[in-house]
Amino acid sequence: MNRINQKLREDKKLLSIYFTAGYPMLNDTATILEKLEESGVDMVEIGLPFSDPLADGPTIQESSTIALKNGMTTIKLFEQLKDIRKKVSIPLVIMGYFNPMMQYGVEAFCQKCEEIGIDGLIIPDLPVAEYDEHYRAIFEKHGLINVFLITPQTGEDRIRFIDSVSNGFIYMVSSASVTGSTSGFGNTQEDYFKRIASMNLKSPQIVGFGINNAETFTQATTTAKGAIIGSAFIKMITKDGISGIENFVQGIR
Repeated sequence: MNRINQKLREDKKLLSIYFTAGYPMLNDTATILEKLEESGVDMVEIGLPFSDPLADGPTIQESSTIALKNGMTTIKLFEQLKDIRKKVSIPLVIMGYFNPMMQYGVEAFCQKCEEIGIDGLIIPDLPVAEYDEHYRAIFEKHGLINVFLITPQTGEDRIRFIDSVSNGFIYMVSSASVTGSTSGFGNTQEDYFKRIASMNLKSPQIVGFGINNAETFTQATTTAKGAIIGSAFIKMITKDGISGIENFVQGIR
């Protein structure tokens, strides 16, 4: 069974952390992953930096720009992760845009992910219908879960189609804005969380965007299986470095 599905079966609310590969320094990737697991994180999204990250807010965009300047590439990331399963056992998801994957070759990219031990991909600019028609068989051949995003504006028919295609969890964007742009959740978000919960989808939901402390983590996971923290983690590691990871994670739990 895929590590993501194993983790989703656990009787707990899941904490997932996003960070940009190659930031703050090019060779920090594996060290950050090891430290996150040691600190009790349940799952990690490894951001593959891209020059035009449409869904990302200024904090993650800046980290991507620096990572690219540091020399991070798809090939470099795969090199850094080639022995990661000797030290890290939690689910690992690569989040990136489709263009670099197409440049690498979709089949070759998926095969490399399988060899390394990557469990899933999040590709915000790959439409679910295109995935289902053209790429689903490739992903499933290599044991990869593709995670799709929904927002408060996503219609019920589309949500149910995404649910039918999904074989892991659904990334539930807390708002229609970019990452890092909200602070706390109001009635609109809470109503959205309740509405999705009432749909009784087969796929668990993990909430992203706007989670930055213990309060927002608790709010986000009242009806959802877990929550993802990205911009707040990037800000912390910019300020405190890798040594601040343990305290950051403990502050969320």
